[in-house]
Amino acid sequence: DGLSHPFFGADHLIAMLLVGAWGVLNARKTWVAPMTFMAALMIGTLFGQNGFSVPQLEPLVASSVLVIGLMLTLPFRLGLGTALAIIGSFAVFHGIAHGSELSANGTVLAGILVGSALLHLVGMLFAKRVLAHHPAWTVRLGQLAALIGGGIVLSSVL
Repeated sequence: DGLSHPFFGADHLIAMLLVGAWGVLNARKTWVAPMTFMAALMIGTLFGQNGFSVPQLEPLVASSVLVIGLMLTLPFRLGLGTALAIIGSFAVFHGIAHGSELSANGTVLAGILVGSALLHLVGMLFAKRVLAHHPAWTVRLGQLAALIGGGIVLSSVL
């Protein structure tokens, strides 16, 4: 269940791909954003498995797609600490959602982390092979992701 879970939620799928792409395009150490996300995801999952809840969790999770998409469209780079704080905060929310939905099983958590890492890797490869050579595509991808994220946010509050 854990391994497949990241691939079937549009918000998680898109967010993982975007974090991987953002890391390649904006950080010297390309794995720093994905690793930050995964560490915070693990912490959030443990919180969720132990009954911690957050009001309006679904809109917060959906907001990650909107905000990370916007981060790709910015005409300037956020400071690395600021960007990682944003990415890590959203990862905690993703983790709480996953942890509260799935069993308190270590293999489920491991599966979520492996699935997330695979999606980060795909985002990283796409950024390295395509987006790094076509900056305008990065902006368009960010705009599309922000639009999709906004739609997911609206659908989660209506």
